[in-house]
Amino acid sequence: MPNRHLHVYWVTAILVVFLLASSGCFAQERASEFSLRDLNGRSFTLKDYRNKTVLLIFSTTWCPSCRSEIPHFKQIYQTYGHRGLEMANIDIQESRDKVARFAAKYQLPYRILLDEKGDVASAYGIVGVPAMILIKDGVVVTRNYRSVDGTLEKLFRK
Repeated sequence: MPNRHLHVYWVTAILVVFLLASSGCFAQERASEFSLRDLNGRSFTLKDYRNKTVLLIFSTTWCPSCRSEIPHFKQIYQTYGHRGLEMANIDIQESRDKVARFAAKYQLPYRILLDEKGDVASAYGIVGVPAMILIKDGVVVTRNYRSVDGTLEKLFRK
């Protein structure tokens, strides 16, 4: 019987660690540095924002979920943009013209970056879109899409 209890303990411990890690509680890795061009040809280099809070949204124009989340993204920008949140949408492997038409159609107010080769998405381990990475002071705070709103609320509470 004692071995059985030990087995249950370890299985429970592993599940707890997995759940906490997937919730972003242990997300303390340094943000991968990158530099991308935006739709206007200006460079966005992450290290220029190392003392700020940055929300990266990874998306594509063809993704239905990405389109349906645009009102949510705009609300985040409206709520926190003027309070110091730097927000950038990283479009993965699409042409500048296609992305520019999309951004104009949906009147996206935040900066749109072009990850034409998908290198930045790869560096961040993005396997599905939309995906959000919240970074504060150069450290990934959360990768958990569902916890971004609550985390932003805590970070910008005054």
